Amino acid sequence: MRNVYSATGLVLLAILFLALTILSGAALRGMRIDLTEQGLYTLSSGTVSILEDLDEPVTLEFYFSDDASADLPMVRNFARRVQEMLDEMAQRSNGKLQVRRVEPEPFSEAEDQAASYGLEAVPVGNGDESLYLGVVGTNTIDGLEVLPFLSPSREQFLEYELARMVSLLSRPDKPRAALLSGIDMDGGMDMQTGQQREPWAIQEQINEMFDVASVAADDDSLPEDVDVLVLVHPQELSDALLADIEGFLADGGRLLAFVDPHAESATPPNPNDPMAAMNMDRASNLDGLFEAWGLEFSEQRFVADAGLALQVNVGQGQRPVRHVGILGVTRDNLNDDDVVTGELEAVNLASVGSLGLAEGSSLELEPLMRSSRQAGPLDAQRLQMLSDPSELIDQMGATGEQYTLAARLTGEVPRAFESDESAQEGDRYSLNAIVVADVDMLADRYWVQRQQFFGTTMLEPFADNGDFVINAIDNLIGNADLISVRSRATSNRPFTLVESLRREAEENLRSTEQRLEGELADAEQRLTELQQARGDTDLDILTDEQEAEIDRFMDQRLEIRRQLRQVRRELDEEIEALGTRIKVANIALMPLLVTLFALAMAWRKRRQGRSNDEVPS
Repeated sequence: MRNVYSATGLVLLAILFLALTILSGAALRGMRIDLTEQGLYTLSSGTVSILEDLDEPVTLEFYFSDDASADLPMVRNFARRVQEMLDEMAQRSNGKLQVRRVEPEPFSEAEDQAASYGLEAVPVGNGDESLYLGVVGTNTIDGLEVLPFLSPSREQFLEYELARMVSLLSRPDKPRAALLSGIDMDGGMDMQTGQQREPWAIQEQINEMFDVASVAADDDSLPEDVDVLVLVHPQELSDALLADIEGFLADGGRLLAFVDPHAESATPPNPNDPMAAMNMDRASNLDGLFEAWGLEFSEQRFVADAGLALQVNVGQGQRPVRHVGILGVTRDNLNDDDVVTGELEAVNLASVGSLGLAEGSSLELEPLMRSSRQAGPLDAQRLQMLSDPSELIDQMGATGEQYTLAARLTGEVPRAFESDESAQEGDRYSLNAIVVADVDMLADRYWVQRQQFFGTTMLEPFADNGDFVINAIDNLIGNADLISVRSRATSNRPFTLVESLRREAEENLRSTEQRLEGELADAEQRLTELQQARGDTDLDILTDEQEAEIDRFMDQRLEIRRQLRQVRRELDEEIEALGTRIKVANIALMPLLVTLFALAMAWRKRRQGRSNDEVPS
């Protein structure tokens, strides 16, 4: 009878378990718990704020070729990550964001639509199949934003790109930027030819992407309804204009400023007058604002960097030399975690200054570009009439410090001017700005070439200077919520212990190889000395001593090669052993622990049952 009751109880428990599972699934639908270390599946507060403030409906269509990616597990995992993030965004939008999944099968209407939107088709396999992995966003007034291809390598910027798309679709007007430039970026007149020069490429790109209003240095105020202010080589700005700029920033405006200790690209009023070029002031600054913010920038010194120096031509028929004042900043010195610089490969700068915080400053300074540690400051006057750039190498002294060349600035800062009755000197406001200590990076010769193709001028960038500027303006134009959506951690979690083992083995390998090269050089030097001491004219005839030396060297080389093989073998063995331990932990250890726990509970229950049976009635 007891067995019958036990069987009945198990059946009832199973039915109860299924019922609770179904009910919990219905009651907790949409609820999620993110247990990842870095909150991979939790939207940032900025994204949530953008979604909750949507006034008009926005539709995002996710185009993904499910069949074409059957043999690409990494792509499929990333696509699932995109779908989950889109679903989470739709859930947090109070019904204002609609998400649709589209399968662009070959020769289908959906594929034609994907092509019409400009989505990128990546060939896969040996057939004619193409992989689509992009997002198309629309609103109710024919607004359109497209992400042609979502690369898994850009996973850390996925949330930012989707949030940016929603933010742009929520505002129909073209972003408006005010541009004040102390350099003729629009081309100006060529005094020698009497013809109009072409505008700088960066000027053309800014005009194409934004509604640009020009500002002159002698103006008293900025234009109305400006989203971002771009200052290029600001010189001799009036107090009235500086006060209006500060009022613009205090009202939530954003700033992108390019200052310089020595702007090579600045042209004198009369380029044919050598004295005018030598005596002109090539430095620019925002003294009044920088001082109030607690931002340090010296317009008398530039950063000389032997580690990032680029080669320049000094004259016809002469070998190129490295110019420590013209720098090529690569990925190692760009901020990977910021959306402005995260995907850039190289940015070229010239006679760049450095940025820092004064003691007691309330600013937060996040470096976007930094020098190498082989850098040091030099007087900007050394660049005047410089004929041989190699002279700077002898004059500089590396300090071992990394200098900040461009930075994002945020924080509460005090006012420096009284722009109106309600604004008093000493009041504080929230600053959001990006400052670059170089103006020359905007000039064409540092990042782009122009090519004529059937009467059309084509731009061929060889550096990412233009992308940096557009990224910075685009990021600053976004509201505070969008700017707060920075790069996120990726779902790719590398085996750091394995990578550590590899690096350690590679270091051992390099030291062994260096030892081999050293012994090779010593042996060759010894052979040369023996031959010179022998004095024979026929060097093909070797003495016994020379033959013994060669034999000894050959034995050494074989021994070192054996050591190299041993290092590689030990590396593989350590990694295989680590893999075995991980497999044992995953496959055997956890089930074993669960089994031991179950046995312990059964033993405890059985012991309690015996104790109850022994109690006299």
